[in-house]
Amino acid sequence: IMLHSTLALPLLLIAVTSNLAMAIKKEKRAPQTLSRGWGDEITWVQTYEEGLYQAKKSNKPLMVIHHLEDCQYCQALKKAFAENEEIQEMAQNNFIMLNIMHETTDKNLSPDGQYVPRIMFVDPSLTVRADITGRYSNRLYTYEPQDMMFLIENMKKALRLVQTEL
Repeated sequence: IMLHSTLALPLLLIAVTSNLAMAIKKEKRAPQTLSRGWGDEITWVQTYEEGLYQAKKSNKPLMVIHHLEDCQYCQALKKAFAENEEIQEMAQNNFIMLNIMHETTDKNLSPDGQYVPRIMFVDPSLTVRADITGRYSNRLYTYEPQDMMFLIENMKKALRLVQTEL
């Protein structure tokens, strides 16, 4: 009987430690619920205010994605956005990223209406870049899944504007 219990203890320890390791791993990934499917490798800020603070602090532009869960256009854009390696890489390294499902009190983020999806850029100087627009004149800040190359160009433009204006 003694032999049996000495064997049981290490097995129990292994089970506990692997569960603990899994819990720690899970704990570390928890904030990624903020990605809401837009890219799990990207560090997302939780609020617009936090985004502005981080943009100013890091001297990186803030990219704000307005979307809704039950919007099919948002879902399609999200999929294209998440699958595009260049966008994911730039978002991860060069931008402060925020995706939100509610309107902010900053009216500058809805210069032509509160539609979704819309993507806007805010400079580290905290200026909303209303001059960085998509392809559609009726909804200036919307992008469609086939517009990823256009979005990449606009991301590069947002980065260039930071460098030239400081």
